[in-house]
Amino acid sequence: MDLAALRRDYARESLTERDVDSDPIAQFEKWFEEALHAEMIEPNAMTLATSTSDGRPSARIVLLKGADAKGFVFFTDYRSRKGAELEANPHVSLCFWWDALQRQVRITGTVARVSREESETYFRTRPRGSRIGAWASRQSSALASREVLEKEVERLDSAYSEDVPLPPHWGGYRVAPDAIEFWQGRPSRLHDRIVYTRDGGNWGIGRLSP
Repeated sequence: MDLAALRRDYARESLTERDVDSDPIAQFEKWFEEALHAEMIEPNAMTLATSTSDGRPSARIVLLKGADAKGFVFFTDYRSRKGAELEANPHVSLCFWWDALQRQVRITGTVARVSREESETYFRTRPRGSRIGAWASRQSSALASREVLEKEVERLDSAYSEDVPLPPHWGGYRVAPDAIEFWQGRPSRLHDRIVYTRDGGNWGIGRLSP
């Protein structure tokens, strides 16, 4: 396998300062809508990068479940590795890769838990199996076997025969952005990179070298 020979040139579109909205959230919504229409499997999948208090990084894919002027929302087990790192160091990075559109969006900011009410509202939309799973799994902890997990799922499924309440250890985080970069692939790796940076209550727009 010759990894060095793997190569694809990007020539689908361009991106200029004149093309983008003055509001980065509006620009994100526009691009996200186009990603939805591109019929990708998980257009809301994003890499979440966290780090420990002493700077040891960790990254994984999570699903975006909300985006507005306040920030970008995802949900998880607060006891997980990511949860522990978010509590120790609230500075995070998000990255979306939409290959069908040859686009990437990178976001940096700080994270805080959403309200219990907001977590409750979202939790109620999840399928029953996912709600049971939030109770059954202690995310990121050592597990003796798959059978142990499946037996716990069966026990909880019987215990919560009518309703599955929101676990106290589970809920949402919101990333309040301080910078958002929109990346459009271009030929010869001369990509377009437009970045918004927050200055108080305003956003500045600039271009980065590819």
